Amino acid sequence: MYKNVLQNIDNIAIWPVISFVIFFVFFLCLLWWVFTADKKMIRKMSEMPLESTDPTPSETPVS
Repeated sequence: MYKNVLQNIDNIAIWPVISFVIFFVFFLCLLWWVFTADKKMIRKMSEMPLESTDPTPSETPVS
């Protein structure tokens, strides 16, 4: 049933090609960004979860 519906749509064969091209362009842009990104920025971003700017409960002064 679905096969007959899809066969009756005009230009249905172009949609897989369009989605592949979009994926491929996105993948190439992502690769370009990874290889050209500033290494200091990447290092800073990777260490962000390890840095603690908020005092932990054990570090707060008791009054």
